[in-house]
Amino acid sequence: MPTNLNLAFGALADPTRRAIVARLASGEVTVMELAKPFAISLPAVSRHLRVLEGADLIHQERRGQFRVCRLNPDGLKSAAEWLDFYRRFWVQSFDRLDEHLRGPTKAKGKMHGRVRPARRKR
Repeated sequence: MPTNLNLAFGALADPTRRAIVARLASGEVTVMELAKPFAISLPAVSRHLRVLEGADLIHQERRGQFRVCRLNPDGLKSAAEWLDFYRRFWVQSFDRLDEHLRGPTKAKGKMHGRVRPARRKR
């Protein structure tokens, strides 16, 4: 896995950071507004934001006395592409399995993939 992908998944492993990303999906917001719903200190929120920014998932910029955060779609794109590759892989694998299981009925005289031995004549 590329380094930025490792950083992205590492950053998203934390539920607080996932909640921050979910909030930023609605649009840009100040750090103070981001911190309101969390029962953690402002420095702790800032540390989470640094991890997300280090993983290239968000951008922060200073506007006057406020820091404004927004999602970085390019940072999320690499993770989404990686997940999409494996989603397609598993969908195709399950489709092939489904085809195999729903395939033509077993030929008469076969048991569990083996041919039934012929009866002896008496």
